[in-house]
Amino acid sequence: MLSFKNPKEQLEIIKRGTADIISEEELLAKLKRSQEKNEPLRIKAGFDPTAPDLHLGHCVLLKKLREFQNLGHTVLFLIGDFTAMIGDPSGRSESRPSLTEAEVRQNAETYEGQVFKILDRERTEVVFNSAWLANMTAAELLKLSTLENVARMLERDDFNKRYKSGVSISVNEFLYPLIQGYDSAQIKADVEFGGTDQTFNILLGRDVQRYFNQDPQVAILLPLLEGLDGVRKMSKSYGNYVAVEDSAVDIFGKVMSVSDDLMWRYYELLTYRTDKEINELKSGHPMDAKKALAFELTSWLQGEDEALKAKEDFDTKFSNREFPEDAREVQLDSDDNRTVLDVVVQSSKSLKSRGEAKRLILQGGVSIDGEKATDINKVVPNSGSLQVRIGKKEFVVVKIT
Repeated sequence: MLSFKNPKEQLEIIKRGTADIISEEELLAKLKRSQEKNEPLRIKAGFDPTAPDLHLGHCVLLKKLREFQNLGHTVLFLIGDFTAMIGDPSGRSESRPSLTEAEVRQNAETYEGQVFKILDRERTEVVFNSAWLANMTAAELLKLSTLENVARMLERDDFNKRYKSGVSISVNEFLYPLIQGYDSAQIKADVEFGGTDQTFNILLGRDVQRYFNQDPQVAILLPLLEGLDGVRKMSKSYGNYVAVEDSAVDIFGKVMSVSDDLMWRYYELLTYRTDKEINELKSGHPMDAKKALAFELTSWLQGEDEALKAKEDFDTKFSNREFPEDAREVQLDSDDNRTVLDVVVQSSKSLKSRGEAKRLILQGGVSIDGEKATDINKVVPNSGSLQVRIGKKEFVVVKIT
């Protein structure tokens, strides 16, 4: 049975946190037909398995998909195992590197387990686009390619920039949006979700569906979530992401590392907090709000028990300034002339140079046995054990024998 909520109530739930819906009128009409016929809408979201990790950027979309499921609709989780070997050109300044079939298959195998941390398995159909694309004939592909022209393709911002700057655009990248649209026709999608960088592709899918005499899908476009750097979108390629499969300790710690301003963006796009609740948090201390966010997101992905342990671990290491029991150990030979600078250089994994170590010490970022060590030339004991904290996150037990 579908949700007890009427179509207008469903629309209001769906609209929250979206960047655009093309169009609301069409979506409302589809919701009304769905209610009248007691038939769930088919909600498409495509993921190319270009890397094994899903991350919080994907979770913005997964969260909205779960909302559709809670309203009684069916999610078509489309794994682009075929298109991943082409690479989606959206938002790219150059061609993506091609992946082998084995790499794509290995990445795809990890996706199903990750998405069901958020999606309802009973209301999800997992489909692979190789099921129809691998058997597509050359004649069918050529016929599909007549639906679009080069001039319109070059209107895309990413293609336009590359064309004007002389960066090559391969023919298969031109075909990618058409093939994505063909996927929508094959699974008869009523709605397709994507980030704002997917606007061109999803709207083109509407044209492809019309070609196949189908009611065109509604495009629901979501904001792109900034990564931990607060600058670029969260991406596996940029390394600024929090993976769904990260440990609870890593998720908690990474979320705590985001800026205070970015924290509110994460609240809006990744939690179910109301605007009123978020505003109340804004009136308090930012650290308390950030810990609440880290706990909520960690609980969402790894469960409340693991989130509690992660919070305790964080408080032990950073808030209470206690030295963790599981700190890394380093063995050093006895040396009568070893200085504080030598100890830091010889024991740190995070610092890349002696100069960087020197700056950190002089700035008060190093402590030995609980006391700040700001004299780079101070000689340390030539035997025994030292508890060395380097920066905010690196803890090392240095054993000198």
